[in-house]
Amino acid sequence: MFEDTVLERDQEGHESSEGPPSAPAAHEPNVTSERPEVTARAPAQERPASKQPTPPETVSPEVTPQRRGFLRRRPVVSAIGAVLLAATLGGGTLYMNYTEHFESTDDAFIAARQFALAPKISGYITAVPVTDNQHVAAGDVIARIDDRDYRVALAQAEAQVAAAQASIQNVDAQLDVQQAQISANQAQVDQAQAALTFAQQQATRYQHLEQTGYGTVQNSEQYTSQLRQQQASLLSAQATLNLAQRQVESLKAQRKSAVANLAQAEAQRDQAELNLSYTTVTAAQPGRVVSLSAAVGQFAQAGTNLTMFVPDQTWVTANFKEIQLDQMRPGEKVTLKIDAYPGRTIRGHVESVQPGSGTAFSLLPAQNATGNYVKIVQRVPVKIVMDNPPTDVALGPGMSVVPTVRINPAPSLLERLGKL
Repeated sequence: MFEDTVLERDQEGHESSEGPPSAPAAHEPNVTSERPEVTARAPAQERPASKQPTPPETVSPEVTPQRRGFLRRRPVVSAIGAVLLAATLGGGTLYMNYTEHFESTDDAFIAARQFALAPKISGYITAVPVTDNQHVAAGDVIARIDDRDYRVALAQAEAQVAAAQASIQNVDAQLDVQQAQISANQAQVDQAQAALTFAQQQATRYQHLEQTGYGTVQNSEQYTSQLRQQQASLLSAQATLNLAQRQVESLKAQRKSAVANLAQAEAQRDQAELNLSYTTVTAAQPGRVVSLSAAVGQFAQAGTNLTMFVPDQTWVTANFKEIQLDQMRPGEKVTLKIDAYPGRTIRGHVESVQPGSGTAFSLLPAQNATGNYVKIVQRVPVKIVMDNPPTDVALGPGMSVVPTVRINPAPSLLERLGKL
């Protein structure tokens, strides 16, 4: 509107400037009569545009192309813009639909049950056949400790075992001798019993002869005395037999004590063998040696850390927000991106979801019952196990990972379009 008014004013000024340069004298009154007309128009032009009535516009042919619409003036640009707008809306719809099938977080790290390797016995280190960050298999030697003292202790324990075994053999031999002595004493008892029987018969016979008058009193008393002697001999033989039998019980008790001494000596020998085996520190499972501090010539106390050990069995601890766990279940597939190796894509699955937030199991858990409370979205650790962990690179605790869990197994619109 403003441009049309300016053009109209320019056109009127152009027409007034193109008028005849001079006019006859008879027409001068007409010129004077036109001045008041111009003077009368001037106040009308100074009025505000809102109160000024709009005169009918006369559009010149030169202004007509500038007033056409944008679509008519730029048809190609308009078409390209429409296509780009449609593509943006379609791409945004596909992207939003695709992202609804996944949950991801950058608060995730590789975890492992790393531990310190320490000897159970003390001594000087004689060999360290490994170096920092070296991968070892189960049973590989990490360090060796001087074993001479422990070999001497083992020899002493083995000697004690031999002495205990000899003591048992000695008691067994005594038992055999005692059994023979018992047999001899039993024979003496039998002999005394037989002699007593004969003495009883003789004494009875001569007592009868004395009573009938056919024998002397001396013979009767003599055989009576022999009877008593044989009775005493029988009692003595029986006592000797009983003593020999009691001696067997004593020897059996001695044998039990010798057997106990042998068991104690064998236990000391086994302990000495264990102590000797402890002089070689080995890896209990495959993994990597980290922060090695052992050195040849160093005196290692029992329980002193020689190195840190990181097992090959690692996993990912992803701290998802609690609002991301609605559809997350164990067994769902996971795609892992490790910051240290951006060109690798590792597959895995959700192993378990911790039954509680991370702060609930921290050293100083939050106490929301005191003070002002501000609700904060908690994070819950989720254990993710790698299905195809790389073996040519090192993966250790604390390395950053970006896991993406597929919570909806149904194909998205983008995946459906990709199959067409």
